[in-house]
Amino acid sequence: MISTGPRPVAPFSHAVETDGWVFVTGQMPTDPDAPDAPLPEGIEAQTRRVVDNLKIVLGGIGLGLEHVTMARIYLTQFERDYAALNALWPRFFETGKLPARTTVGVTALAVGALVEIDLVARRPG
Repeated sequence: MISTGPRPVAPFSHAVETDGWVFVTGQMPTDPDAPDAPLPEGIEAQTRRVVDNLKIVLGGIGLGLEHVTMARIYLTQFERDYAALNALWPRFFETGKLPARTTVGVTALAVGALVEIDLVARRPG
């Protein structure tokens, strides 16, 4: 668990590492400093908050987005939000160094979120 990380919405660890591979639990668009505050409005704001939370978790174990090898993104409004997500996503990574990615439409997410993202990262050897 990362002490400065977002409050978990279920029983899990923020991240688990084995043999240099890091599996980061899906993060929600909650504010770590105000976990009961309303979620940001819209897919762009929620995605930014989720990525900020992922960066907190990664930073807590000495990694960053540059170490991400795979991302899974879950959207509750896939048809409406997919294009906006795709427009925003590359801004979080160095040009030409996007992680592999799967995006899935789902019927609902915890805390009424529009988006959840989990990651696989690799610690440099």
